[in-house]
Amino acid sequence: PRMMENAVFMSFTFYSTILILKMYVVAIITGQVRLRKKAFANPEDALRNGGLQYYREDPDVERNFISLFRAHRNDMENIFPFLFLGAIYSLLDPSPAVARIHFFIFCVGRIIHTIAYLLRLKAPTRSVAYSVAQLPCFSMALQILLATTPYW
Repeated sequence: PRMMENAVFMSFTFYSTILILKMYVVAIITGQVRLRKKAFANPEDALRNGGLQYYREDPDVERNFISLFRAHRNDMENIFPFLFLGAIYSLLDPSPAVARIHFFIFCVGRIIHTIAYLLRLKAPTRSVAYSVAQLPCFSMALQILLATTPYW
């Protein structure tokens, strides 16, 4: 209950939840692409959805699946550290406005990164989105280190 009174933690919780939901959406899109194209990666799914003839590779599905897989893996490599950093940063009693900016920039950067992956936007859209999203993480990490250095 006490954490629920912490405006920074509540902001962190809001943006973290959006990012987790975004990860779920990417996973759902992966399944929908396979269903729409009737190209399943294993015989059990093919049998459940029309027969073994659908246990096959489809170039469009594979290309989309690889993009979705890479986007999802990249999310795990970046969102999970953000969850740790943001939670600890929330405990440092930062300015709520500054903290909200950190969380917002990271969240928007990750959403743009995923959109760039899925829509195959021209370079350097994806790498710029990635880099911008890393800035608040580095800032939070530095602030955590500065706050915890006396306890080292």
